[in-house]
Amino acid sequence: MRSPASHGFDLWEAVDGLRETLASAGGWRTPPDVRTAVLVSLRGEPLHGYGVIQAIEERTGWRPGPGEVYPMLQQLVDEQLVVSVQEGERKVFSLTETGRAAAEAAVEPDAASGESMHERVSRHAALPKAGAKLAQAAAVVAQSGTPEQAERAVAILDEARRKLYAILAED
Repeated sequence: MRSPASHGFDLWEAVDGLRETLASAGGWRTPPDVRTAVLVSLRGEPLHGYGVIQAIEERTGWRPGPGEVYPMLQQLVDEQLVVSVQEGERKVFSLTETGRAAAEAAVEPDAASGESMHERVSRHAALPKAGAKLAQAAAVVAQSGTPEQAERAVAILDEARRKLYAILAED
């Protein structure tokens, strides 16, 4: 049987490993297609940059940072998919006709998969977000739990890891 101190270390090691794995897989803050997320967020109405960030978060649960959204908005302006208009101290962005067509194409289901680009962005954001929540819960157990609770948490995390790999092994 391990000492209680080693249980806390094992749990922290598991939390750190989860964080590193999520970061190496693109992180829990970066969806697979920022471009699509921005285009789709502008379908409804013109928005300023912060409004785009909020729209993406409301739709996907992922909150992009300004360093991800503003460069993409500028790229879309350069590609003439989006136009910007200065309103007071803010730039407001809206889709051009070409941009609207690109945004509509992003929400149309793909013939092969039956899933739209927008649905793929949302789905890809869900798993890392769940992993981040798991890491937070494990950190709380490591910090506040008893040695027995930490031991149980390590066993649960090990079992969850095995089950996740088993999903990939399914036909």
